[in-house]
Amino acid sequence: MIIENTPSSPMFSEKTRVIAVANQKGGVGKTTTAINLGTALAAVGKKVLIIDLDPQGNASTGLGTAREARERNSYHVIIDHVSLPEATIETIIPGLSLVPSGIDLSGAEIELVNVARREFCLREALARDPVDFDYALIDCPPALGLLTINALVAAHAVLMPLQCEFFALEGISHLVKTIERVKRAFNPSLEIQGIVLTMFDKRNNLSSMVADDVRGYFGDKVYETVIPRNVRVSEAPSHGKPVLVYDMRCAGSQAYLHLASEVLLREKRVAA
Repeated sequence: MIIENTPSSPMFSEKTRVIAVANQKGGVGKTTTAINLGTALAAVGKKVLIIDLDPQGNASTGLGTAREARERNSYHVIIDHVSLPEATIETIIPGLSLVPSGIDLSGAEIELVNVARREFCLREALARDPVDFDYALIDCPPALGLLTINALVAAHAVLMPLQCEFFALEGISHLVKTIERVKRAFNPSLEIQGIVLTMFDKRNNLSSMVADDVRGYFGDKVYETVIPRNVRVSEAPSHGKPVLVYDMRCAGSQAYLHLASEVLLREKRVAA
């Protein structure tokens, strides 16, 4: 539940753009999008930080980060005020760094309830220790709890993966309402960077129908790029690699490269 509060002044470094990758529904390709978009941005020379804010730690696993390398993680940054540089580790991808998730993060929602300015913990951590990155991508948990609220308060923009299935629009409408409430209460500059359609199956008429409905409702907020349902995308996390590293030539990899191009184009328009 969001309690109305007076918005604080922006506390971001001027260089780093913070993008929350969010959807309260699980299994929509959120983590896959975060790690592969981050990889694609790093591939074109951007310095990227992924903050794994999901207690399941799938982004950390998908980037090949061993459990023993997660001793300091996003929980400690938010709850224990460990500095962001102390919790940041390098990944196998040049230019891509990670603040991993940890098992303690599963209790953070409860611990945050009684913390003063609980919605601002991540935002203040980013302000406390300015990081030298072009982009920070926050992989949010599949819920609209305090961790996701923290990500939305800390972010400049939100990228929403949306699976091409029957209940997609209903789920995304709840998230949009939450974004509007966060914007009014805590972060007036928050914007929707875009909505990316995931797990698109061109052989399935339902995928096309959902895509048409979403584009009809959200218009140009929906990226032109569509992420296809692809076996190589599904296989890559079990090897601890983004699909762009696992199989650069597959349809999923090519789609994420195109998505990165669209994201950068929209970012240029924002900066102009």
